[in-house]
Amino acid sequence: MAGQRLPVPRLEGVSQEHFLQHLYPQRKPVVLEGIDLGPCTSKWTVDYLSQIGGEKEVKIHVAAVAQMDFISKNFVYRTLPFDKLVQRAAEEKHKEFFISEDEKYYLRSLGEDPRKDVADIRKQFPLLEGDIKFPKFFKEEQFFSSVFRISSQGLQLWTHYDVMDNFLIQVTGKKRVVLFSPRDAQYLYLSGTKSEVLNIDDPDLAKYPLFSKARRYECSLNAGDVLFIPALWFHNVISEEFGVGVNVFWKHLPSECYDKTDTYGNKDLTAASRAAQILDRALKTLAELPEEYRDFYARRMVLHIQDKAYSKNFE
Repeated sequence: MAGQRLPVPRLEGVSQEHFLQHLYPQRKPVVLEGIDLGPCTSKWTVDYLSQIGGEKEVKIHVAAVAQMDFISKNFVYRTLPFDKLVQRAAEEKHKEFFISEDEKYYLRSLGEDPRKDVADIRKQFPLLEGDIKFPKFFKEEQFFSSVFRISSQGLQLWTHYDVMDNFLIQVTGKKRVVLFSPRDAQYLYLSGTKSEVLNIDDPDLAKYPLFSKARRYECSLNAGDVLFIPALWFHNVISEEFGVGVNVFWKHLPSECYDKTDTYGNKDLTAASRAAQILDRALKTLAELPEEYRDFYARRMVLHIQDKAYSKNFE
């Protein structure tokens, strides 16, 4: 098991002013209840979504197992008409399937050209736009994307972080979300933006011994709940029921800080990428030294980074 378990706070009836003045500066997750999301929480049934979405082709993830792993890619990409996706994702056993009769489905909506266009439910699914209201807790010009998500019951998404703030709006169904602080990154065995630890409830501590030190923040999301996930907070999501959600991402930093080619909101900031490239060059230079000296100067460099770059303003 991970170490300390902490509940994500739940607050009802939070105003824009209260969120921006008191919650947002804390840079911590919080579940917001009672936000006006429009009629989507009651309207977005399987039948309604199938009718509205129709036969629009969508690219989906299909997995034979519940725990999806983006590092080893234990899933396949397939294309289905939207109405068929919704119907299959709502089933536990399938008469028609790609891999197995109990396979899991996951939709993460994309822009028209995923290489250039961001996802926006209002553009890809315009007939649904009038059903949902996004929380007005950021400026319109900060908006980045709105991602439509549909998940089979039991599906678990890998632990990862994004570089933008976002609201996870649980429209229908129920999710369990486990989050980890950016300050615990050193315990999560990262490969890029993702953690190698798939089974966070029963981790292999012989393989991942430091994972037991990671603080774990947990919450359940029911229909109508909105989870604020600050940038860089790691999150792992399990769909306890078939459900529909929408992620709304926004740029809380100046636009020039972000990678202009990023359509997903998960590419590291441009300055961070440059720093990583410089570090790689420094490591190649260190490799020219004998082992004893390489070890000594590497430790000095780590101490220098900690002294100059680590913040004392965060837990």
